[in-house]
Amino acid sequence: MTDAAPSARPANAADTALLQGQVPTPAPQVATPAVPAQAPPAQVPPNQAPPNPSAPQAGAPARIAVALPTQVADQLARIEDKASRIEDKYARSEALLARVEDRVDAAGARMNEAARQADLAALRNEVRALTERTRRLPGTGALILTAIVTAVLTVALTLVAQRLNLQGLIPLR
Repeated sequence: MTDAAPSARPANAADTALLQGQVPTPAPQVATPAVPAQAPPAQVPPNQAPPNPSAPQAGAPARIAVALPTQVADQLARIEDKASRIEDKYARSEALLARVEDRVDAAGARMNEAARQADLAALRNEVRALTERTRRLPGTGALILTAIVTAVLTVALTLVAQRLNLQGLIPLR
């Protein structure tokens, strides 16, 4: 039972070390069960720098450096943050441009409709003026009556001119 407790302790200590930002170490490979269990890695408080990975510790396997120095990691985090903010601004700009494009299209459609309305209004005005001109013209009945009266008067005047012998007043050709 005493062997089980130390083997469970390094995994727990490794989890704690990962939470504190330390470099993860590869799990020791046990070739035979006769090898004694390794001591847990020393925990480093967050305000201290992690131990130098190139310097091997006594009784610990050599560490593989997989993490960047904290300054570089911080700088990369800032760059990622700025890149994400730039992407957000770009997305907002795209959305704004899409809305502007929609508004311009809608305004163009309204202007086309207004131009058509203006053309229709001009056409209506011309038809109204033509209607007013034709309204003042005499109707069909008046034209027929005028034609009948003109024919009757022409015949009557011709007969009067013949009875009064007014043919001599008209020059011959």
